[in-house]
Amino acid sequence: MAFADLSEELECPVCLAIYTDPVTLSCGHNFCRVCIDRVLDSQESSAGYSCPECREKYKEQPGLQTNIALRNIAERFLSTQPDQEASGVHCTYCIHSPVPAVMSCLHCDASLCDKHLRAHSKAPEHVLCAPTTSPVTRKCSVHKEILKYYCTEDAACVCVSCAETGEHQGHQMETLQEASEKKKQKLTNDLQTLMAETEEAEKRVQSLEERRRKAQEKADGETERVTALFKDLRRRLEELEKRVLSDITRQAEMMSQSYDDIIRQLEIKKAELSRKKRHIEELCNMTDPLTVLQESHTGDLCDTEDRHDKQLHDGGDMDVAGISHTLHTALSDIMSGVPGGIYIQPADILLDLNTAGNYLHISNDRKTASSTNINQNRPDTPERFHCPQVLSGRSFSSGRHFWEVDAGETDYWRVGMCYPGMARDSTIGWNNKSWGLCKGDNRYSVRHDRKVIRLPDGIPSDRVRVYLDYEAGQISFYALCDPIRLLHTFTATFTEPLHAALWVWGGCINIPGGSQGV
Repeated sequence: MAFADLSEELECPVCLAIYTDPVTLSCGHNFCRVCIDRVLDSQESSAGYSCPECREKYKEQPGLQTNIALRNIAERFLSTQPDQEASGVHCTYCIHSPVPAVMSCLHCDASLCDKHLRAHSKAPEHVLCAPTTSPVTRKCSVHKEILKYYCTEDAACVCVSCAETGEHQGHQMETLQEASEKKKQKLTNDLQTLMAETEEAEKRVQSLEERRRKAQEKADGETERVTALFKDLRRRLEELEKRVLSDITRQAEMMSQSYDDIIRQLEIKKAELSRKKRHIEELCNMTDPLTVLQESHTGDLCDTEDRHDKQLHDGGDMDVAGISHTLHTALSDIMSGVPGGIYIQPADILLDLNTAGNYLHISNDRKTASSTNINQNRPDTPERFHCPQVLSGRSFSSGRHFWEVDAGETDYWRVGMCYPGMARDSTIGWNNKSWGLCKGDNRYSVRHDRKVIRLPDGIPSDRVRVYLDYEAGQISFYALCDPIRLLHTFTATFTEPLHAALWVWGGCINIPGGSQGV
């Protein structure tokens, strides 16, 4: 778009200068605020108000809305226009000193200052335009005549000779003013579109900047939260590491002390055996029968049976299961406190109704078993127990797992693990296919293959944990007190999948959580 054309679009219809603080009437026409205020003030004494452009009537003085987009365009246009001093166009007739020209005459090929413009001929052939150093651009390059028409077919400005006898003869012609008005109308439409698009772009920029600000605030907050979270995790993990390592060291020292005691006893035994050996050798080397027979013999070996293997076994080994439980429980506590759900809930153990005895009530969520005097009249199938006992639907054939039960106020209960082929007329621990922890008359015991091991009194919790390490062949029972207490560990070579098992009489027992892999 030429600057001259754009400047015409940015002229106030009242003062004919570039808009200053442009405002818009409801009819859509724009004016300088000062200009339209002056026009409206002059209309106060008349019957009403009207737009200077379209004459639209207003009963009351119309409101003025600042046209921000037009104001910005006008200001940017003015910032790109050189002033008269900088344009380098001076009056042709002021030969003694350079005086800025205000107009140029295309007929005279001269530029005029204010003084010479007033004295200049007003004849029609003298066509005035903005100051220019190249008036030749406003004349026909062929006929050297002033351009007066616009050829719509060739989109070119032409002179009279071009239109009448030249190459544009017979073409559709418009006067420069008519063509200019049409182009102005198109430019006005384009300007309105640009103004709307500019305003929309400004709104989008503001919206995006606001969204960027909020996103940055959110990122900063999340960074601060995650930094604090990991700082706390490191602290808690370091504390857990120190606690577990201290427990390992304590157990190692206890085992070392036990081994030292046993080794010392074995050294004493070795010395005694050596003494008896020498005495026997001496008797064997004697030739006098009477002496051999009369010599007292204290070498009775019936008490030399090695009891130390049992002592070593009973003395226990490193409680790896207990250490694993301490780690897993503490890590679960740490992870369960992490916002965002880092802790993964384990798969639940659910009781299998197909195995439940008829005097055992199973809750709807299949996590609680209660004894009942009412026959449940379940179908008689090979899987169903003949006693108040039930198995889990899930089995375990590899890995490390644990699950917990809460016996509450129940006085008689058994929990454990068994093979699926356990006899349906047998209870947990009374066969070689099950391992169980039992409570009765406030006394605890562990049972397997009808062998009963009484546990010390004073177990402080009816909430217990059953731990399985399938590959290691271990089933351990823990009391969930503080700290967690190992009650007993069975060792076996497992040959079938294992199911969780419950037996209850005179109360109920439930599984508050689910099984978890370790």
